Amino acid sequence: MACASPLELANALRALSMDAVEKAQSGHPGMPMGMADIATVLWRQFLNHCPDDPHWLNRDRFILSNGHGAMLHYALLHLSGYKVSIEDIKQFRQLHSLTAGHPEIETPGVETTTGPLGQGLANAVGMALAEQQLGLTFNRPNYPIIDHWTYVFLGDGCLMEGLSHEVCSLAGTLKLGKLIAFWDDNQISIDGTVDKWFTDDTPARFKAYGWLVIENVDGHDPASIEAAIKQAKAQNEKPTLICCRTTIGFGAPNKAGTAGSHGAPLGQSEIEATRKQLNWTYGPFEIPDTIYHDWDATQRGNQLKDEWLALFKAYQNDYSELADELKRRTQKILPAHFNKIYESALDAFIKDTKSVATRKSSYQVIEHFAKHCPELLGGSADLTGSNLTQTPEMKTLSSKQIGQYLHYGVREFGMAAIMNGISLYGGFKPYGGTFLTFSDYMRSAIRMSALMELPVIYILTHDSIGLGEDGPTHQPIEHLAMLRATPQLLVWRPADGLETLVAWKVAMTEKKRPTCMALSRQSVPVLERQNSELNHIERGGYALITVENPDLILIGTGSEVSLCVEAAKKLKSQSIKVQVVSLPCWELFDEQSHAYREQVIPPGVPCLAVEAASCFGWERYVGSKGKILGINSFGLSAPYEEIFNHFGLTVENIINEASALLS
Repeated sequence: MACASPLELANALRALSMDAVEKAQSGHPGMPMGMADIATVLWRQFLNHCPDDPHWLNRDRFILSNGHGAMLHYALLHLSGYKVSIEDIKQFRQLHSLTAGHPEIETPGVETTTGPLGQGLANAVGMALAEQQLGLTFNRPNYPIIDHWTYVFLGDGCLMEGLSHEVCSLAGTLKLGKLIAFWDDNQISIDGTVDKWFTDDTPARFKAYGWLVIENVDGHDPASIEAAIKQAKAQNEKPTLICCRTTIGFGAPNKAGTAGSHGAPLGQSEIEATRKQLNWTYGPFEIPDTIYHDWDATQRGNQLKDEWLALFKAYQNDYSELADELKRRTQKILPAHFNKIYESALDAFIKDTKSVATRKSSYQVIEHFAKHCPELLGGSADLTGSNLTQTPEMKTLSSKQIGQYLHYGVREFGMAAIMNGISLYGGFKPYGGTFLTFSDYMRSAIRMSALMELPVIYILTHDSIGLGEDGPTHQPIEHLAMLRATPQLLVWRPADGLETLVAWKVAMTEKKRPTCMALSRQSVPVLERQNSELNHIERGGYALITVENPDLILIGTGSEVSLCVEAAKKLKSQSIKVQVVSLPCWELFDEQSHAYREQVIPPGVPCLAVEAASCFGWERYVGSKGKILGINSFGLSAPYEEIFNHFGLTVENIINEASALLS
């Protein structure tokens, strides 16, 4: 069988992309047509992957950060032999299709869900970091068990996003030398030619980050692309940016090089003209056998995987404990004695009656867990001493040093998106800390954690006006409501050390959902509770004080629960029976049975909810006849006790509001 030329192989990608976008009457044909030559060289000559086993551990990672060009990825997967059929290609952007509008991890061969520009690049940094650290941990002489490259395609939009600065700066500092990025320098974005809004000296920028920069690569010349990749792989001390000059919509006679090919179908007449221009004589979605044969990567992929499996078998014989540990971590299985670790921590927390901030309680949990769970990979966005996220035993990682901690610098968004990449890679349970108010910076990446069902842990301290003097710029008000509105996200606001411990336990055992822990700066008292109530904390809500036929229900979270407890005691002296409910995790509570929820919050009983945050969302628990004592304005700069008093978040005012509600 005659071999197809590189141009013919690339044209197959172009044809499938423009045909699928045209059929869907929606999508972005320009980028796939412009990057087809680069993709052809990378995937056919360099990328180590296994279409029959997309999750093979030592595969190279490929990330399409400019995810609007999704059809390029789908065409690559289809032609290479992944379980993405020609019918799937025809169903591009249709309901329940494997070929969604942007790449999603449910599709075999897609490493991360991309679309929000820059986040795929950040995920790639996380993956390259995970490869580096896992290799340092498990590789031994003659056994390069973890030894592969991370490749990422990106466009001008990714580079314009501020996130790209955060993560590429850090990648240079960490010397992620097995990360290779391909910049699709086509000079076009949706609004037109970028010379009116993007005139950065990008090569100089990346050289300043400490990257190897390969400039002026003709993105349509296979020999130039091949030479650039070889140059990048000849060293592994610096990440590489390959600057590829391309023509968006390459091959389209009238729309190539214009914004007209960026985000809309080419149209039938332009597609016909493109076929003639490219000398592509086949009909829509028609690929000749010679092209399929030359693109098929299944045989080579299985051979690569089999060679690695043979290496790993020998590794198991020589380093059985390491091999077992690697399998445990990459399969997301906690240590066999994790329950004992938790029980030991539980005993310690039960015995400790000292009032501490819940951020301090979180630190104490990390002390218990980190030394037994090496997969825990912590970090903070330059607030380690405030978030209390690093214990003395946790070494800071580097390119040559195995560690359990990463100083992200002031890069909240970058930290969150990198953690997503680490979680996607596997072998680690990442957590990162900042102030709750700065979750604003992280919002898009937190949303992607939830969308991709990644069990990332976010430590969000200084959770209310309780942080005090730093004032309204640092005092979160609407943030809990924002996070709680996010599907598939667990939001904890624990009231004391025991609730914090349980939040950590749930986060550690969670396989799919990310966790946000909103933790106090100020100390909170240890709440009195029966042993039977401990088991109910995991349900997200429980009755801390239970009474028969209550006159009133006080519901709180975090530091306000202790205020509700004190108010209930005083109301009892007035012969008012009060049930006090702690509701640290709404999402878990809402999943409980109807009977349990009505046992905790009996229907028909007046409810007063108390939280030092926006009132939004509490209506579902207090009902139309209940009341919410919260904050619907920004905070103030003062000692926290004065601010709580100013907003009426005091025992006395809770009693007044309760009395008014009952009357």
